[in-house]
Amino acid sequence: QVQLVESGGGLVQPGGSLRLSCAASGNIFSIRAMGWYRQAPGKQRELVAKITSSGSTNYADSVKGRFTISRDNAKNAVYLQMNSLKPEDTAVYYCNVDMITPDDPYGMNYWGKGTLVTVSS
Repeated sequence: QVQLVESGGGLVQPGGSLRLSCAASGNIFSIRAMGWYRQAPGKQRELVAKITSSGSTNYADSVKGRFTISRDNAKNAVYLQMNSLKPEDTAVYYCNVDMITPDDPYGMNYWGKGTLVTVSS
């Protein structure tokens, strides 16, 4: 059974920084793309950043230059460094990982349970 565990959310003042972490565990053959999504109250879930197995990245326009996604393949982990945070970054942030497992040999997207980020003074 595969599990994604997120950490690092919390309350931060505007202009501050947070680092989100997500680690995958279980019977995993390989991990392809890893990413972070967020969902603000009353809004649809949106892509924040994504990183492929080769390290290519893409970001939502709203976070370019402020957020950095990275991964540690040895730890099956993905990180999101968030700087210059704004109140509009307030949302639940979800880890998303595309994995190949014994149960899903063609790959499947797995979601974390989410971690709340609140940007407020």
